[in-house]
Formats: sequence, structure tokens, C-alpha cells
Amino acid sequence: MVKKRHSRQEEIVELAYRAPPGTPAGVEVMTLAQLRARAPEGLLARPQRLDFHQIILVRSGSAGHTVDFTGYALEEGSVLWVRPGQVQQYGAVEGIEGAVILVQPGFLSPGTAVAAVADDPFRPVLWQPVGQDREAVYCAVHHLEADFRTSRGLPADVHSAVLRHLLSVLVLRLAHLTAPVGSSVPAPGDAFVRFRAAVERDFAASHRVADYARTLGYSPRTLSRAALAGAGVGAKEFIDRRVMLEAKRLLAHSELPAARIAERIGFDDAANFSKFFHHRAGCSPGAFRATLRQPPGVTPHSGGA
Repeated sequence: MVKKRHSRQEEIVELAYRAPPGTPAGVEVMTLAQLRARAPEGLLARPQRLDFHQIILVRSGSAGHTVDFTGYALEEGSVLWVRPGQVQQYGAVEGIEGAVILVQPGFLSPGTAVAAVADDPFRPVLWQPVGQDREAVYCAVHHLEADFRTSRGLPADVHSAVLRHLLSVLVLRLAHLTAPVGSSVPAPGDAFVRFRAAVERDFAASHRVADYARTLGYSPRTLSRAALAGAGVGAKEFIDRRVMLEAKRLLAHSELPAARIAERIGFDDAANFSKFFHHRAGCSPGAFRATLRQPPGVTPHSGGA
């Protein structure tokens, strides 16, 4: 399934994809029961950063799940998609059953519309399909599970091609569901899409709306309207949320001191960073890191980013 890597203090868990012997390179399909059985004791309760895609279809039960410090409620029919680089933490994973699909970046053919959907970091994390949408998603996952189990007599390249096509069906089904969980804003306009991409690229260099407006050729007011329409928050808030997410990721998954993290995400000194972080999280960077690293069974801080 995966290879576990630790920091030098063995407190940080990063999960790297490794294809099991005899399985197609790039994709693996299992049940949640198999995942629980194969995971080392205590691993699933700890925050993890993935370097692969993880798609979970919940067939029964309910549990919480945290992705990038935002909590999600999983229940029957939920589809959760955690992308490479995101930070996740399971809740009561023993309370749910279903399918788990692990996909290595690059498994879907690069340059295709399907790969673009899969690799888009702004796509939703959670869906709750209903009616015909739910039937179609269940069918796509069932076919993928069946061919992963039963097609090993095929040549390796043929087996991979079959799984790639079946996974593409699931990705396109999810991409065209009527609405993901929590979706209450319309499809983003061009101005917001350009702003969002610029923030993802440059958030560590600039936290000012005026800088993005000048680079993109819009007025700050136009960007604020675009962000409000596309994300439900103003442009400055959108930038600050992305900065805060990166700060939390670095605190959770690196040994960098707060002063170095401040530099990495564009603050001129650690005091300004600490003030910014405390205002948004309600605690200092050091306290946030310490809470995350408490032993399994202790609920981590999960303030929204």
C-alpha cells in the first residue's frame, strides 16, 4: 500500500505510495477493512501527508475525517477525495466500511481532461451523491474493484490500461455531479480562476490584494467581487486562508522553527507571523504544533484554515 516516512524525531507521518508486488503500478483498490488491518497500530489516528490520491467510498456507517484541518462528516454514500500534499486525519475509521482507491500522480494519462480534473487542487474534498448520481458512482467503483481483483491474468500493460479507463469513468462522474457537499457558490468566473491560480503560485511572496490586481490587470475591487462570487469570501480573506493553510501544514509536517516558517510564507519577522496565526487560530504556532503531536487518542486542534 504505502511506505511510511518519519521525521528525525519520528513524530511526523508522511505516506508515500508503493505498489504492492504483483499489482499494477500506479493504482490499488482495497476495502476499508483491509486498510485498517494493514495500517500499523495508531497510524490512522495521526495526521498524515499523502503523496498520492486517496478516494474513499463509504458504503455503511459514519465517521469524521479531517482534511487540511477542516472536518468532514462521512456517512453512507459519501465520497472523499484527498489529493497529494493534503494533510488528513481519520476519525473513528472502525465505524465505516467501503472502498479505498489509491492512485499515484501521473497514473491517469497526462495532458488529458481527466488528469486535469484529478490534479486540480481546488476540486472538492467531499461529495454526497444521490439518486442516479449515486447509482453511477457506486457502479463505477464496483467495476474498478472487480477488475482490480479479477484481471491479473492480463498482461500488465493491458491490466493498467483497463484500470486507467475505469478510474477515468469515476473521475468524470465525480467531476459532473450536480454539487459537492458544502457547495453553495456558482461556478467561478475567469477573474476568480486567474486570481486563485496566482494566489496558489505567489502567496508566499505577497499577501496584498493590490499586488495581484496589478499583476492580473484588474482593480482590487474587481478581484474582491470575483473572490466573493467564486469562494464566498473577499480577496484578502482568500489570500490569508491560503497563507494560514500553508502555515498549518508546515507546523504539522516539518521541524522548521516558527521563524523559518514565517520566512517561508512571506512574513518579515516571526512576531508578525505569530500575531497573524494567533488571530486566526486562537493559539500560538507553537501551541498548535504541540497539540497536533499529542499521542493518538487525544483530539487534535482542528480550527478551520
